[in-house]
Amino acid sequence: MKSGAIFDMDGLLTDTEKFYSQSWRETARFFGQDWVEGFDKFVAGTNGEKMLEVIRAHFPDADAQAFMDYCIANQKRLVKDELREMPGASDIARFFRERGVKTAVASSSPLETIRDNLGRLGMLELFDAVTSGQEVAPGHEKPAPDIFLLAAERIGCAPEDCYVFEDGINGCLAGIGAGCATVMIPDLFQPTEELQQKCAGIFGSLTAAKDAVINGLL
Repeated sequence: MKSGAIFDMDGLLTDTEKFYSQSWRETARFFGQDWVEGFDKFVAGTNGEKMLEVIRAHFPDADAQAFMDYCIANQKRLVKDELREMPGASDIARFFRERGVKTAVASSSPLETIRDNLGRLGMLELFDAVTSGQEVAPGHEKPAPDIFLLAAERIGCAPEDCYVFEDGINGCLAGIGAGCATVMIPDLFQPTEELQQKCAGIFGSLTAAKDAVINGLL
């Protein structure tokens, strides 16, 4: 068993990625843009300059900053009354902590949002550190590895001695790039061929991933 376990939040710990997907579509309509298939896959897990870059590539006629700001505000509204924990999230975090494994959250969401969502679900106390994508240098957001390297540093673990649990393609690429044992729990998006080859494991739920750790498969 490794010494550290780092978790994404949206779509992995909290059932909130679907609200981003919904909000992007509503945002496109609000700005009078035709929906571009595949956009939500490329933008998922990003933030800051990387998110703006993806928006500009898919919706060049829109004001990227205004587009992003509207989507984020709208997503918060959608989540407000429907925040739910993903199956097995609290259980796997407690499992690691009971065995002395350091735990962290590394999410592209703003730090305030991470703390608020996890706090409302009673999960915040299960993590030794919380890291936001806003804390890495512009242009170094997921799929760059920086957020996971920072999270590993904060819990005092070498990246190669950490698990990264992710639901998104960009997040998994970031975890792999950081040198962590990256485990994908698909939510809205299925693993690419590259991720099938490079992930330490791909499971249908966090509960199944926990079982794999117990059985020495991770």
